[in-house]
Amino acid sequence: YCWIWLAVDRNGHRFINCEIGTRGTETGIKLWEKVKDLAKGIVCADYWKAYNEFVPKELLVQSKAETYTVEGYNSLFRHFLARLRRKTKCYTKAKYMLVHSVKLLMMKRNNQLAILF
Repeated sequence: YCWIWLAVDRNGHRFINCEIGTRGTETGIKLWEKVKDLAKGIVCADYWKAYNEFVPKELLVQSKAETYTVEGYNSLFRHFLARLRRKTKCYTKAKYMLVHSVKLLMMKRNNQLAILF
């Protein structure tokens, strides 16, 4: 299984970055390395234990009530990308195709793709 770790700006409702990999700490660390310079305020996450390994304690707020923006974007991924729906014939055979699909959708939702109106 591949997990999609998302970093989202809750105030601007924009995708910041993502990392695709396992549910373990090593994937979270890769994402944190990409976004740590952008983390100006608090970092909201659910209660997954891996966050305690790489997000500084003074920035981390763990609460399911604070993760609604990411959950909404997870729903968007399942809606627009058939390869992420369950019980379907569409599935990802290559990880790089999943990465490209997710990044294209993120760019489209952030209005960074002029060619896809």
